[in-house]
Amino acid sequence: MENKADSRSDTLIHGTAAGGTVRCMAAVTTNLVAEAARRHDLWPTVAAALGRTLTGTLLLGGTLKEFDRLTVQIVSDGLIGGITVEANAKGQVRGYVRNPEAHLPVNERGKFDVGAAVGGGMFYVTHESGYDLGLYREPYRASVPLVTGEIAEDFAHYLMKSEQIPSAVVLGVHLLPQAPFVSAAGGLIIQMMPGADDTIISSIEATVRQMPQATMMIREGATPSDLLRAALGEIEFEIMGEKAVGFECHCSYERAASMIASFDRAELESMLHEDRGAVMTCHFCNATYRLDEGDLMRLMNEG
Repeated sequence: MENKADSRSDTLIHGTAAGGTVRCMAAVTTNLVAEAARRHDLWPTVAAALGRTLTGTLLLGGTLKEFDRLTVQIVSDGLIGGITVEANAKGQVRGYVRNPEAHLPVNERGKFDVGAAVGGGMFYVTHESGYDLGLYREPYRASVPLVTGEIAEDFAHYLMKSEQIPSAVVLGVHLLPQAPFVSAAGGLIIQMMPGADDTIISSIEATVRQMPQATMMIREGATPSDLLRAALGEIEFEIMGEKAVGFECHCSYERAASMIASFDRAELESMLHEDRGAVMTCHFCNATYRLDEGDLMRLMNEG
């Protein structure tokens, strides 16, 4: 099958349906998931797990206000060891797994066994307001136990238990056997808001169950709007917003140097005399920043 998604920009849309009683978000995230897999040199099962979490976090934060940030953290006992993803209102997302080389054989359905690789644990969501302005506001933080570790079900469980919003969540990553192996990624969240008609809810539940695999649609060229149309069936929806999304990290040499400068003088002297410099690697994007002896001496003198 021809992969038509590689040349298209990743996009997220959000909208409403059924007179505003249904809220819906959908995204195609092929390129950003491929970028995350490349940066972290992920093995296939991990790429599927992180890709689903990156997409789900973007969708969950699809209506964030400017300067807001959403963090989804999965703390688990499986081979992956945990997942952390951050998204902001600009459509920028970044994330990492603790063990990028975790892998298991496919399950009985021929799918990557993400649930077994993630294991049991907790699903945390943190919403911070005004972080980009340097304002301190108490963040909103909620948690629920993982139900399957398959990620989509865990997002739906969080929305139901923590926010009391019944939701349909579809998240997918399609992988090829050879690099670059992320050929399609994306998903959708449909939320039943207060006042949603039972007939509408039943209709959406049926169409979501019957819709083609999201990644198959994306490989054939589907847009986020196409994903929503397949999920909502005959129910009309209105797109309220659309934005480009991408893997974007906010680390820099200056931030790395500032963090190293915060170490006490004894640590800096040890780096200088024993290591002849310092190296710092960003967890989120795997970028490495190196400070030589001259850089360390400058930081020590400035301190």
